[in-house]
Amino acid sequence: MSDVVIAGVGMIPFTKPGRSESYDVMGATVARRALADAGIGYELIQQAYVGYVYGDSTAGQAAMYGVGMTGIPIVNVNNNCSTGSSALYMARQAVESGMVDCAIAVGFEQMQPGALIDHWTDRPSPLDRFARVRDEIQGTDPAAPTAAQYFGGGGQAYVDEYDMDPSVFARISVKARSHARNNPYAVFRDPISLDEVLESPHIWGPLTRLQCCPPTCGAAAAVVMSAEFAARHGVSKPVAIRAQAMTTDYGSTFEDRDMRKVVGYDMTKEAARQVFESSGIDPRDVPVVELHDCFTTNEFLTYEALGLTPEGTGEKFILDGDNTYGGRVVTNPSGGLLSKGHPLGATGLAQCAELVWQLRGDADARQVEGATLALQHNLGLGGACVVTLYEKVA
Repeated sequence: MSDVVIAGVGMIPFTKPGRSESYDVMGATVARRALADAGIGYELIQQAYVGYVYGDSTAGQAAMYGVGMTGIPIVNVNNNCSTGSSALYMARQAVESGMVDCAIAVGFEQMQPGALIDHWTDRPSPLDRFARVRDEIQGTDPAAPTAAQYFGGGGQAYVDEYDMDPSVFARISVKARSHARNNPYAVFRDPISLDEVLESPHIWGPLTRLQCCPPTCGAAAAVVMSAEFAARHGVSKPVAIRAQAMTTDYGSTFEDRDMRKVVGYDMTKEAARQVFESSGIDPRDVPVVELHDCFTTNEFLTYEALGLTPEGTGEKFILDGDNTYGGRVVTNPSGGLLSKGHPLGATGLAQCAELVWQLRGDADARQVEGATLALQHNLGLGGACVVTLYEKVA
């Protein structure tokens, strides 16, 4: 088993739908940027894992052929919103096992405006079982976006149990924008106030529009290689993957009749447990985290699922400022999905890029000083969760 490092990352600024280049151009661009960042040529890549959610089969080949046509295996990956980190997970496995020395993970999405919809209506939806449980617990509002009803329901379950003021969730959007103002890759960089968040149009339950991530186009990539291969090829700033775990749903997702579990709480908790147990790291020792804030409610739930704060203490965690600069851990220094944007297939690799820059000390005004560890959390309904712990290489 080989030690695995991220040798290079690449990303483009995220944009609103209709303003990006086509998916194949975006994918090729970030792959070339990641290769240049690693200081190697495409001829050294032995496998490619390419993630996207909305697109035809072999879109990964269409993107990578813009970089080179070397005949290597190119695997197309689709795991809903955790697609990018699933591609990274597969690349890491290939390198760690010794099957290859060097691989690339690429994620892109050319999204359409508006809420996510099912494109294949002539067959069962992969989320049919989730929908049945959701309907039993809280019913369905045909006028509200489906994803907002799932994640809003998770937040509402927390509010009901702990008698929390739901306006606390809105503070996460304010924090996200304050971080994104220093991120040239982010879609939304203008600061917003708590009142603006709360007074934006109501979407569902505790969620207003400014508490929901926007549909976004974009791409990101990472070059993954063994530590020995990196040393041999003079990689200057490798970042180690200290531990990584991927989980899918447990019986509790459907059996416990809890919307928090329907949207992945137990997947996250178990993936985090595996990562911290295998690495020997305590979650309280991690200074910077990129986590899946598709809605403010999910960022809130994830604080506790990852062990950043004990269960039932999320409200205090936010009100004490422990989720931002000057607090205990900086969450989503990039601005997260809420402000940076959420091009589904690219999100996990954009999180990876941000944390690599943080550990290298290359995050400019977003820099978390002295960070030597960083944690990534990427979640997709249906479901899959990938948690990755990165470490600065001395």
